[in-house]
Amino acid sequence: MFGLRRKLRIETERMTLRLPQHSDYRAWAELREASAAFLAPWEPVWAHDHLTRRAFTNRVYWAQRAETQGTALPVLMVRREDQQLLGAITLDNIRRGPVQAGTLGYWVGEPFARRGYMREAILAMVHHAFLTLDLSRVEAACLPENLPSRGVLEKTGFKYEGVAQSYLQIAGRWRNHVLYANLRADRRGRTDAG
Repeated sequence: MFGLRRKLRIETERMTLRLPQHSDYRAWAELREASAAFLAPWEPVWAHDHLTRRAFTNRVYWAQRAETQGTALPVLMVRREDQQLLGAITLDNIRRGPVQAGTLGYWVGEPFARRGYMREAILAMVHHAFLTLDLSRVEAACLPENLPSRGVLEKTGFKYEGVAQSYLQIAGRWRNHVLYANLRADRRGRTDAG
């Protein structure tokens, strides 16, 4: 039926992954602010207006456009039992044609780290990427010293592929990142980071 569009929802064991809504602003801003010191070593420097309602409104509109256009899938991780916002995961830079790939990025609020939520979200997002979006490859990158991020990628089927020099500006400096990928039809053996 024209005019009606199914709202994206990816269900995991404990969470619903869904696009951000305007009503998520307060929970998002409070969790980001409370987790700022925990997240800062791993993220680009926040813009001066990062936690404002206006910036979040722009984020909501971008998420809707990106999902509609098929260029990204930016979702919040919401615990079903109490609707608590836990973090976010984004499949971004979705490329079609002969590539059929996307890049994964994620963050979790400090109170919810090390509880298996991100592992659950990554598994669900990769499953969605392969089966629903028909991607062949999902990539991810993190700082070499970010052992929790490297560990969750390895536990969810990602394999180490190498190092990208000056890959992203993190905490105000160009930083090298380790690159990982998960392939839909992965026949590679185990690869260890050097």
